Amino acid sequence: MKYVYIALGLICLALGAVGAALPLLPSTPFLLGTCFFFAKGSTRLNQWFLNTKLYQNHFKSFREQRAMLLKTKLTIMATVTVTMSIGFIMMHEVLIGRIVLACVWLFHMYYFIFHIRTLSNNDDSAE
Repeated sequence: MKYVYIALGLICLALGAVGAALPLLPSTPFLLGTCFFFAKGSTRLNQWFLNTKLYQNHFKSFREQRAMLLKTKLTIMATVTVTMSIGFIMMHEVLIGRIVLACVWLFHMYYFIFHIRTLSNNDDSAE
């Protein structure tokens, strides 16, 4: 099972790295998956990932404090909004699909605004 976790972690890492560069692919869920799978599969890979710049810049504050910098939150929310808007527009004849997408988008916005604390730059550097 250890090798399955490592393989899934590597796949998530690759998708997360691509998502960090491409605005249409969200990196957040893939990098969180990388954290999870590496923690289950390999202590060495987990430590390596925790020391990467990708992790340090995007997820260290979230994992340790359940908080993100405003810039990170806005980037994630904008990416999700653009991606879901494309799907919403393409479903012009599928009312239930539009309703589901709208509900998911509203929940996403609600969660990021009210359940994830926003750090100032000073808070992030203190830890």
